[in-house]
Amino acid sequence: MKRIVLIAGFESFNTDLYRKAAELATKRCPELDILVFSDRSLNTEAAIVEAALQNADVFFASLIFDYDQVIWLRQRVQHISIRLVFESALELMSLTQIGAFKIGDKPKGMPKPVQFILSKFSSGKEEDKLAGYISFLKTGPKLLKFIPVQKVQDLRNWLIIYGYWNAGGSDNVASMFWTIAEKYLGLKVGTIPPPVETPNMGLLHPDYQGYFESPQKYLEWYRRTKPETWHLPVTGILLYRKHVVTKQPYINQMIRYFEQSGLVPLPIFINGVEGHVAVRDWMTSAYETAQRKLGKVATLSLSTEAMEVDAIVSTIGFPLVGGPAGSMEAGRQVEVAKKILTAKNVPYIVAAPLLIQDIYSWTRQGIGGLQSVVLYALPELDGAIDPVPLGGLVGEEIYLVPERVKRLTGRIKRWVALSKTPAANRRIAILLYGFPPGYGATGTAALLNVPRSLLKLLQALKEQGYTIGDLPEDGEELIRMVKEADEVVENRKNSHSSSRVNVKTLEKWLGYLLTTRIEKHWKSLSGAGIKTYGDEYHLGGVQLGNIWIGVQPPLGIAGDPMRLMFERDLTPHPQYAAFYKWLQNDFQADAVVHFGMHGTVEWLPGSPLGNTGYSWPDILLGDMPNLYIYAANNPSESILAKRRGYGVLISHNVPPYGRAGLYKELMALRDLISEYREEPEKNYALKEGICKKIIDTGLEADCPFEDAQRLGIAFTPENAQMFSNHSFNDYLLKLYEYLQVVESRLFSTGLHALGEVPDSEQLASYLQAYFGEDLPENLVNEIASGTDSASIDNKFELNGKTPKLEEALRIRDLLSQTSEEMVNLLRGLNGEYIPPAPGGDLLRDGPGVLPTGRNIHALDPYRMPSPAAYERGREVAQKIIAQHLEEHNQYPETVAVMLWGLDAIKTRGESLGILLELVGAQPVKEGTGRIVRYELKPLAEVGHPRIDVLANLSGIFRDSFVNILELLDDLFLRAAQAPESESENFIRKHALALQSQGVENASARLFSNPAGDFGSMVNEQVVDSNWESGDELAKTWRDRNAFSYGRKDKGQARPEILSQLLQTTSRVVQEIDSVEYGLTDIQEYYANTGGLKRAAEKQSGTKVNASFVESFSKDTTPRNLEDLLRLEYRTKLLNPKWAEAMANQGSGGAYEISQRMTALIGWGGTADFTDTWVYDQAADTYAFDPEMAQKLRESNPEAFRNLVGRMIEAHGRGFWQASEEKLQKLRELYDLTDEEIEGVKMD
Repeated sequence: MKRIVLIAGFESFNTDLYRKAAELATKRCPELDILVFSDRSLNTEAAIVEAALQNADVFFASLIFDYDQVIWLRQRVQHISIRLVFESALELMSLTQIGAFKIGDKPKGMPKPVQFILSKFSSGKEEDKLAGYISFLKTGPKLLKFIPVQKVQDLRNWLIIYGYWNAGGSDNVASMFWTIAEKYLGLKVGTIPPPVETPNMGLLHPDYQGYFESPQKYLEWYRRTKPETWHLPVTGILLYRKHVVTKQPYINQMIRYFEQSGLVPLPIFINGVEGHVAVRDWMTSAYETAQRKLGKVATLSLSTEAMEVDAIVSTIGFPLVGGPAGSMEAGRQVEVAKKILTAKNVPYIVAAPLLIQDIYSWTRQGIGGLQSVVLYALPELDGAIDPVPLGGLVGEEIYLVPERVKRLTGRIKRWVALSKTPAANRRIAILLYGFPPGYGATGTAALLNVPRSLLKLLQALKEQGYTIGDLPEDGEELIRMVKEADEVVENRKNSHSSSRVNVKTLEKWLGYLLTTRIEKHWKSLSGAGIKTYGDEYHLGGVQLGNIWIGVQPPLGIAGDPMRLMFERDLTPHPQYAAFYKWLQNDFQADAVVHFGMHGTVEWLPGSPLGNTGYSWPDILLGDMPNLYIYAANNPSESILAKRRGYGVLISHNVPPYGRAGLYKELMALRDLISEYREEPEKNYALKEGICKKIIDTGLEADCPFEDAQRLGIAFTPENAQMFSNHSFNDYLLKLYEYLQVVESRLFSTGLHALGEVPDSEQLASYLQAYFGEDLPENLVNEIASGTDSASIDNKFELNGKTPKLEEALRIRDLLSQTSEEMVNLLRGLNGEYIPPAPGGDLLRDGPGVLPTGRNIHALDPYRMPSPAAYERGREVAQKIIAQHLEEHNQYPETVAVMLWGLDAIKTRGESLGILLELVGAQPVKEGTGRIVRYELKPLAEVGHPRIDVLANLSGIFRDSFVNILELLDDLFLRAAQAPESESENFIRKHALALQSQGVENASARLFSNPAGDFGSMVNEQVVDSNWESGDELAKTWRDRNAFSYGRKDKGQARPEILSQLLQTTSRVVQEIDSVEYGLTDIQEYYANTGGLKRAAEKQSGTKVNASFVESFSKDTTPRNLEDLLRLEYRTKLLNPKWAEAMANQGSGGAYEISQRMTALIGWGGTADFTDTWVYDQAADTYAFDPEMAQKLRESNPEAFRNLVGRMIEAHGRGFWQASEEKLQKLRELYDLTDEEIEGVKMD
């Protein structure tokens, strides 16, 4: 008997077909023993597979990519003389050997014998080479037939075998087995039928026997047999050829679903690598046709038999160019894909059944691992939208979920309808945010001036022919109108309020099941009390012609405004559901625009990734096209808007940068120090005045006088003369250098207005921030003023700085395209293709993130950390360890590392680099460049003990990088099991201690919120002033972050492990990824990092340091939390330049200032940061300056009330010792503002 062992990888649904082929083959050739397994067998019945391989004569495998499986197989098949591996990891394909033909170890792509003839089968374009390769595999055997060299004959046989395999079907696979048996196993079979051929590319239909060779022939047949479909939109659908050949039932079912929905399917099957060829050459569009008539020919290779489509759907996943091969770094051709899709200019959607995940795990845990990369991360690089999982595996079969296909077809029809509906008839809903309620947030968004941007959009829509009524001259007036409509009180109709929804109407819209789900949590449809009056829900908004502008409802209830976001089984409250159902069913919005960063619908309960029919974002958005304006520098949270909220992102630029400069007392102090240092002996009398200024400004905390501390002398003006001249002069030099740091520190000046091109001064600010000292200021100003390259060359001695000049000119030109933000938003509302771009910011990521107005995406999670991020992370970790050794004379046993989606994406994984260096590990890549393992390095190479890590995951990191969680979990398990001493391996030490207590999964180190939930809830407590002590905030953090993730755990509560890790944590480490989101700018830092720090201190009873690295800077030196807080407050909140720029932004600017006062309270609660000078100067700047106070109160009274209220709260909590006179002034301001707000509401 001769044994063939076949293992089918990511096509387990074909395993039964291969078993039937084996039966067919062995009937004719009984001497054959053919054993067929799926890749799942390698995990579920490894011993049986291993026994089968021991006596095998032939090893055959296809589509095996899992690294652990690849290594396992490599170790067990080397003794087998015939090894045939197709379309798998290169490490496994390299084992291919048949006769004299071998692919060889470490292959660089296609076998060398193939390459000499390959060029004959492609167009010469790089992106067409893989498609040419497929053609060669089919015709190669004929070309090599008469070449006598044995090696080439074995190559020919290899191609013949692949030809049978690629042709698919049980008959072809049986013939493949017979070919192997006769040519290499010495068995007699007789006549072997040639492959039953199927074209590499073609079209099919359930009602047609055979295949069509061109779209034109297909549509001619289709229109002839179904004449009633002439007026219906056409959707191009890319299908896997192998699924067609193997007659997977879902193919015909899906075609039927498209037809039933009123779409004409144009189903094109491909091998996988020719997706771009099918779209480029076989599909065209009304837009492309019109452009070609104007002489603008983007596609030279367009077939004369190409047909117009209204939308394109790929069920392949992966990148458009290269398909599965495009997942390799070298196979990527994103720019080619963008060019092709831009030429077609129709929606490009990637939606498919899950081929490597079953429906059960998807609907319960979300889509994860490689499946998420195939369906989301890689297609997003091409600008794919509306990802809908259509089904998945049940056992070894592919099943469609009809309701999911209906969602896909419904969304396609709505996108197509946008393009076919005249602008004058389109109904657009624009949604603003007012969260949290009562704090002046209505009509604000991060980094965006909403009033100005909204008015600009409405004016642009009016110019485009949309039906819009009269517009106010001022955007702030528009916001006031919307806010007034939103705040309508019971039994009072409002002139601007456009709608109410009756409870019975909502019940009808929801249906029985959804109504029951809501009633389960909210008692009844009218019982929540949120904007509900009797049996009616109030939907606040303003209607201007066909444009409706409303405020997205709050998530929860008074006193618990975030309730909805943090309980997975909860539902939206009835009024929230009524709001979006009204948009769908009553207003009948042709599209919605979520205006800025960010709303809440995409955060609602449901599947973490891969919307099901039970996911509330899917239920409430329905089929409505969703255009989502988002800050370009946040590719992390925007993932949720894109994937859970079906958002087509329109990125906007960050505000211009400014240098902090020095102000008030800081400037006076610098001048005093300069004067003193000119002649210290003569100016010794200035010592006392300098000391007073230092104390008054609080600078002795930023920059302590270490000599005085060592001697135990208090730093006071009275003691100034006690310090030696040498010692005092050295200190003043250090202080002077610190003031230079403050002076040159960057910040965002104000807010950005959508589509507004920066003027020359603003252009200069971007360029100066980007180049620093690399380009002189006068040269930067010349570039910003619009001077061309030749004139600059004549005017300046560049001294080798030409590349920098070219880069500066390029950045200037890209920033000058900021108007495309508005252009592409309007194009999106036309149903056009929006080109993609990586999310990020100029300082950190360079000009590749420009121009804005793009559909931003994240990155391939299988490339994290990048080589540069790993090295920089290592450097940071080594500095952290060195700092700790210097401070404590011992290594830290546990370091908490914050793993957030935002900094991980923008830095390409620097935080992972930090973690890996602490543990003593490095990334391992397989042949395609994918990182497949984090391998422990020998301790001798590491240079320090393996330090334990508490990895705290943001919800987005947890849900977006499942593959990384599994690699990290595997790393910690291996570290815990490593045969090393406990003194050199703290991971092992702590795991053994936990095991001795009977704790399961003692190597669990990845902790986050409950599955499907987001956030620590610490900031909610702080915002609501709903807390008594920092320890209470610590408990909230700990209770919310006790959930473990990895290969085994999917959100299991493991509080005992978290407590152990907190007890041994001596330092917290985090990366700050941008100028715009510093520690003092947003609530998340104190709520998560501060909460963890406080929880660790409570658990251990000792102070825990927190260290931060600003990844947008070249400097990798970690800064202590308190030092960085002081530096940020000096350069932003307390800086008149920053304050004035923000106050000039109207209601949004006032809200931003107010939020920073809330964050200051948060840092007091979690980190005991209570520097009096911060509160003193904040009060002087915003409350006691009459002009500033009036400006803020008039532009946003609720935000001003919060700002003043936080100052009063700080005194009440003991964070600030304010005089009674100051407190009285603050109380008066608070009462005055409160009365004005209540008066407005009553009026």
